[in-house]
Amino acid sequence: MEKDTANSKETVKKEKVKKSGEKQFRGVKIAVMAAVCVVSVLLCCTIVWLLDTWKHLSMDELVFQIQAPMAGTNKGMILEYMIKCLPLTLVMLGIMIALYFIFRKRRAIYKRILIPVTCLSVAALVGFVAYLWQRLDVTEYVNNITTYSDFVDSNYVDPENVNLTFPEKKRNLIYIYLESMETTYSDVEDGGGFTYNCIEELTEIARKNEDFSGDTEALNGGRVLPYCSWTTAGIFSQTTGLPLKTRIDSEWISNQEHFFPEVTALGDLLETEGYKQIYMLGSKAVFGGREMYFKDHGNYEIKDYDYFVENGDIPEDYYVWWGFEDEYLFKFAKEELTRLAGEDEPFNLTLLTVDTHFEDGYVCGLCDDEYGQNQYANVISCSSRQVAEFVEWIQQQDFYENTTIIISGDHTTMDSDFCDNVSDSYVRKTYTAYINAAAEPADPNWRRDFMTLDNFPTTLAALGVEIEGDRLGLGTNLFSDTPTLIEEYGVEYVSQEISKESRMMEDFAKNIDISAAEEAAAG
Repeated sequence: MEKDTANSKETVKKEKVKKSGEKQFRGVKIAVMAAVCVVSVLLCCTIVWLLDTWKHLSMDELVFQIQAPMAGTNKGMILEYMIKCLPLTLVMLGIMIALYFIFRKRRAIYKRILIPVTCLSVAALVGFVAYLWQRLDVTEYVNNITTYSDFVDSNYVDPENVNLTFPEKKRNLIYIYLESMETTYSDVEDGGGFTYNCIEELTEIARKNEDFSGDTEALNGGRVLPYCSWTTAGIFSQTTGLPLKTRIDSEWISNQEHFFPEVTALGDLLETEGYKQIYMLGSKAVFGGREMYFKDHGNYEIKDYDYFVENGDIPEDYYVWWGFEDEYLFKFAKEELTRLAGEDEPFNLTLLTVDTHFEDGYVCGLCDDEYGQNQYANVISCSSRQVAEFVEWIQQQDFYENTTIIISGDHTTMDSDFCDNVSDSYVRKTYTAYINAAAEPADPNWRRDFMTLDNFPTTLAALGVEIEGDRLGLGTNLFSDTPTLIEEYGVEYVSQEISKESRMMEDFAKNIDISAAEEAAAG
């Protein structure tokens, strides 16, 4: 009898445990389905925000930006993401919580409601992902990164294997990267894509100096090829003659000690020749790996937002846009140039502007409203005036006689709608101007078809450097009569081939020192 009673109690206990386990399992299933609904809404909103913010986003850029360190990102962009994506996500979360409490004692009803909602959420997410896949042409991207081409390998000219003859008296270099600056912003008559010209001063600078437009009056600029279309890639391509192709993961990019150490860049060559090199910008240089690149290739002194705050030039609590506006950048650059001019060694002052960054740019105290509600046009016009004033100031200084100025857009704009009315047949190019160069085009009537990668050897030629063969990296000296790769093969073919995998670029990436990343992971 006692044994039967014990068995009965044990059976009841097991039943309770079983029911408790089943109840917990049902609770977990409900929680998982609710979480899937909320996360699906967040991801759908993220995709909409992503494609709305970057209408011309490419898969290669997206992959790099996901991998790159996020430190230094514009706070406004983060806030915009939260404003666009969090409200609907929180609404869905609130609905899930409300339904749970309403039907907490009738879980069967809650489950019958939750299952179709979950299915709809997942279906919506699948649809949005499919649309993103199609917009970014992920299939082509995957095909390219799984297909090898020897185009880059066979056409790459290693500067270490080329005779470079610098002039006895080395020229100074001022290299100005203008954020998102295109020839497109000029009017049709001057080679732009608009009915108005919001870069009148820059148009005049290019016309009076060299943009390789030959015997035509229309502005000319560099074509932006794959893996050259965002700031870090634009800078890398213009100073190495190579596209920025890397598939290393985010931890490596964030913590590595070197940035393609076996690639020879403009900064490496100038450092060997005794140049004092400074990289100056109004944002945080760490963003996108820029600080690492300039330190590793030329031992540049980095003077960014953080530097000027620490130095007391900018108040600690001052932060607008990406850091501080270009008005301050040019002010600090004038002070730096005055100091550099008093030293004996040649210098390379490299600047990066920021006011014309998408979306719509930053309206500083110097901006006018000549274009009314078109904020981006007003900001671009303001940038044009500021650059022209800065160039004019340089030209009035004693050191200008032995100084070459290069102005180049880092890439074409990513603004979501500014170029919507530009004809689809118009070829968008970066703004380009070589001022006071120590070289002249071999054929002054030849309108060159070039890419931003050609800036690498052309910059050296502008400093009076004789280049054996007139090619470095994948770039061609535009002052020479040697055809560029896109003049020789066509821009579509070159774009297609550099999008594919390269054994040489893989080797460059494999030789990146990842010891810091490994230590960070171990810690």
